[in-house]
Amino acid sequence: MKKHFNRKLCPTVCALTFAVLFSACAETGGGPASGSASSPGGGNADGTLPTLDSVTVGQDYTDISASLEFKTHRTDLLEAGVLDGYAAEFQKLYPNVRITYEGITDYAETMTTRLSTPNWGDVCMIPTTVPVTELSNYFEPLGSLAALSATYNFMDNRAYGDVVYGISSTNNAQGVLYNKKVFAEAGITEIPKTPTEFLDALQTIKDKTDAIPLYTNFAAGWTMGAWDAYIGGSATGDPDFMNIVLPHAENPFADRGDGTGPYAVYHTLYEAVKRGLIEDDPTTTDWESSKARINNGEIATMVLGSWAIVQMQEAGPNPDDIGYMSFPITVGGKQYASAGPDYNYGINKNSPKDSKIAALLYIKWLVEESNFDYDQGGIPTVKANALPDIYAAFEGVEFVSDSPSPADEADLMSNINVDSEMGLNMDNQHVIDVVEAALTGSATMEEIAAGWNEKWTAAQKKYLTN
Repeated sequence: MKKHFNRKLCPTVCALTFAVLFSACAETGGGPASGSASSPGGGNADGTLPTLDSVTVGQDYTDISASLEFKTHRTDLLEAGVLDGYAAEFQKLYPNVRITYEGITDYAETMTTRLSTPNWGDVCMIPTTVPVTELSNYFEPLGSLAALSATYNFMDNRAYGDVVYGISSTNNAQGVLYNKKVFAEAGITEIPKTPTEFLDALQTIKDKTDAIPLYTNFAAGWTMGAWDAYIGGSATGDPDFMNIVLPHAENPFADRGDGTGPYAVYHTLYEAVKRGLIEDDPTTTDWESSKARINNGEIATMVLGSWAIVQMQEAGPNPDDIGYMSFPITVGGKQYASAGPDYNYGINKNSPKDSKIAALLYIKWLVEESNFDYDQGGIPTVKANALPDIYAAFEGVEFVSDSPSPADEADLMSNINVDSEMGLNMDNQHVIDVVEAALTGSATMEEIAAGWNEKWTAAQKKYLTN
């Protein structure tokens, strides 16, 4: 059940299609007639709330009045006035809806705590710390998975059963930022497609240019978590790997011997560090200044999700020098790239009805009309919309979205991940350990992986035998 993007029109114009849709049984309610105001009580005549696919922005509920509190992790966009600009555009259609943003720096931890009370606000970016089995405790249903998946991508990311509770603000591909000018100066004309080719390219950059081949951004800490994003679809080509295969796999971090799988991802980092193909002192890296440095050619590559593209382009005078390529792993002669949602918009189930409807209209406008995903260099949430040109180097690469866990194993991957202390896509310590071991020679990558497998196996025995 491979989920992939089918290209059409031209190499850089792609629509996103996914093969797997789930049958739906969620209760849905239709919106009011075109141009009508909200019905008494803020819902439909029968008391139900509308669903995302049942309303038309700018035509339905045009007289609705509400004040929305919107919690966001994008403090940068809030400080720059970008988010307030979106709100102002929406208010041209719904003048009686007032939107107030609050930016939260330590978002996941802070918002997770706030969700313990019912009055946290009206709209938020759903923290990934909330298990899908608990989404209904906090968030209003947006509609059925089957119905919404016909129009939007990645709808199963924040869904449980056949009910959707969140829709992605934008979507990220997982790849590698690179400076095209530096690659050209080094004489590299082909995008690396395997770990060996990538490491050879980094060595060539070191030998022939003054640029840092691979900038780890080690000191920031959180940036190291980017490496986890490649161990699934990018490294295996299998959408089932992360949530279905991995919890049951025997020694999943062992070397496969063919340059694929999780081991190949972490080994690429280990070797880059060991061979001196990174900055001189990883403990002194600086996240903010790195943006300008890759823009001006002081840095050749950085391993980050596509969300970082726009930030690097806007950090200096050379936006056209910023390129984006898939992670250098080839599976059976083909390249894949993990792709999936950034934070999802969610609506507080405890908000008043009119606030819920106004919030539904606003998040639909953000997804369909605001241009937010293009502004952020992301993969569009609307299936019919084309990919930005920045993904030109992904020609021939198949995007893979992680399949959700089976309903009867909804918490299995999470439980094993936590109990084993691996913390994949949660805790960056295991990636930090790779860098430190490569720097000091305290352990080989084989020894590190063996330790991970031992802990993973112990956790599996605990949860797979219960």
